Amino acid sequence: MVVAVGYAQAWDLEAREAWRPMSAGEARERDATGLPYVVVYREPGREAPLEVRLVSWRDHYVGLWVYDAQGRRTYDLDMRLLDDPARLLRRYTVAWNYTGPVMAEFDPKCPRVIVDLFPDGRGRRTEEPRGYSTSPTHRDDEQWMVRPAFGEWPLLSAQVHGFTEPPVFEVAEVAEGGHGDAPATCWRPPRPAQPGPIGALFRPGVRVTDGYHPEQTVVEPRRVGTLRVPSGLLAVAGPDNVDEEPAITVPVPPGEYVLDEARVRFSYHCEWRDREVTTTGPTAVRLLVDETPAATWEMALGPDDDPRLFIEEQIAGFDTDGATGCFADAAAWEPLVALYERGLIQGEPDLDGYEDIDDGSMFMQRTWDEASGGELMAFATTGDGTYPVWIGRCDAGEVVAVVVLVEGMPELLPERDGTTADA
Repeated sequence: MVVAVGYAQAWDLEAREAWRPMSAGEARERDATGLPYVVVYREPGREAPLEVRLVSWRDHYVGLWVYDAQGRRTYDLDMRLLDDPARLLRRYTVAWNYTGPVMAEFDPKCPRVIVDLFPDGRGRRTEEPRGYSTSPTHRDDEQWMVRPAFGEWPLLSAQVHGFTEPPVFEVAEVAEGGHGDAPATCWRPPRPAQPGPIGALFRPGVRVTDGYHPEQTVVEPRRVGTLRVPSGLLAVAGPDNVDEEPAITVPVPPGEYVLDEARVRFSYHCEWRDREVTTTGPTAVRLLVDETPAATWEMALGPDDDPRLFIEEQIAGFDTDGATGCFADAAAWEPLVALYERGLIQGEPDLDGYEDIDDGSMFMQRTWDEASGGELMAFATTGDGTYPVWIGRCDAGEVVAVVVLVEGMPELLPERDGTTADA
């Protein structure tokens, strides 16, 4: 069986075709320098490709997409190049099992298996749409793949396509096309969750939507208190995980900082009152380190977070099983969390160093350590799970704010004059 091998700068996901074809020599140069490129494998007479390999060594990434005769993606393999240059981690795979030739690509009802693997052997195998999950067991050769040299990659989907003999590869002729900028529909390497319009949530008058309420208007942030961080190391974590170290720590100058909550005003139809009502709700909490506006935002990482392993839109952050997060002085973490547990969970009356706040804000508890002067302020989230922590920096790179979104990332709406607020 002859298989044509073509190289290109990108792959257009919508058109299912290569963008800006290139020669094997040009692709080899991009491979050596780490620049992105794609390899397309085609069988003569078949419209859909057999598989597409997407390479970006500078992003530690190689992807493999397998297509069926209908042009639907049936297999997605995400591989990562880590510390060993000779092998690749099979980081993330999705296999779709379409129930018939007319089922649409990525139909939510399509049975699929998702395998999530990490270098230390941890992982999860999930069957969708059932939602059934197990911890997979993989041999070393199933978890890792030897990294082939350029031009020596096998057709990894040969068995899927029913090939009984190794294919004979022929380099396809380079066609003209793909001038100018790549279409927005072209593939790019996976990237973690992006910050979104965080700064806009603290600017009154900005219009946003959470996807459920079509329009919300940012109102004046509510100041809820201050937090003392004498050690100069801020912890952001779930205080309900009392036996764990704080998930995220952020160096800040020692001092006392304002805590405020971002709020939006919106209207909705209240079934109980059978009329339209207007209310105000929180969207984020912020520790304000400096009044200088943030020029950039970045997701804070914990000590075990490796950006090379992040799949598309993945988040890092703190976990909570009690719909609660907190800001705290990291140096006094143990006594502060111990007071939180004694006051909230054990309900000790008149406990020194603990205060239950009931002023209408999302902040619920405060604890303080007399020995160090460090404090903890706990706030409500909208549920359990993982919450990312966003660090705002000024143009000079200094930390000016630390923010946790409690309602997810909103979307900016155009201003009344048609412009869009800065994020």
